[in-house]
Amino acid sequence: MQKFYLENMYLKVTINQKGAEVASILSKENGQQYLWNADEKFWKRSSPVLFPIVGSVADGKFTVDGKDFPMSQHGFARDMDFKMIKQPDGKKIIFKLDYNEETMKLYPYPFSLEVEYNLDRYKLTCKWRVTNLSKQPMYFQIGAHPAFTCPLKKGEKQSDYFISVDTDKNLTYSLLSKNGLVEKDGQTLKNDGGMIAIDEHMFDNDALIFDGSQATKVSLCKPDKMAYVTVGFEAPLFGLWSPAGKGAPFVCIEPWYGRADREGFSGDISEREHINRLEGHSIFEAEYYIEIGV
Repeated sequence: MQKFYLENMYLKVTINQKGAEVASILSKENGQQYLWNADEKFWKRSSPVLFPIVGSVADGKFTVDGKDFPMSQHGFARDMDFKMIKQPDGKKIIFKLDYNEETMKLYPYPFSLEVEYNLDRYKLTCKWRVTNLSKQPMYFQIGAHPAFTCPLKKGEKQSDYFISVDTDKNLTYSLLSKNGLVEKDGQTLKNDGGMIAIDEHMFDNDALIFDGSQATKVSLCKPDKMAYVTVGFEAPLFGLWSPAGKGAPFVCIEPWYGRADREGFSGDISEREHINRLEGHSIFEAEYYIEIGV
């Protein structure tokens, strides 16, 4: 698998051609690896791009104009080779995935997906550009799934750490069923002045899903409550996740434009909750960033 690199005097970032997935964010100042290393013991990915859906679809398929199409969790982009189309310097790179015969069997829309990464000091910005190449409307979701090292040091526990958010209000979230579909809304996550303690049972029921644009910055904080990684976004949803009961040494902070189906849903793709409609020959653009604390 081919790898590409972005680098400055502070960070070295590794990106895989497969999935245009960031595989490493390494500090050149202290040698700390901030991104999960994709060890299959816990989770075989580091920061996949979720497209054309986020989460799971009911019964493993979605419907377009009466025809069913199979779709695995989080879509197919994360498992496909992107083409690197531009790297003007060591601080910017653009990848592209175009529709083909294989994708049309799974997702009947002609599309182009570009993923651009820009490195500036301690900040890595990811930009998505989705183009509808047909005359008809296209329905899609897109999201990020970066997994960050937590805890940072041996001898520490995840429950020694904190999550901070740019609001002092309690957060409400939904949980997933055993089928990976949304079923329990209105759960409350206590927020103490923008700081949330990571409880050892926080992820016992899989991911926590927050909708309604409740936050635009989410950070992981050391035991002294100092932020060491921040994810900033304008996405309407975000998720928090770590594998339940496995003691996995990472926490995911996931900006999303979309989420899993609700239990019992059986409608057309256009009727899915949090679906994005892109008109013919139109472009959707969005971005988020990862900033390493200094």
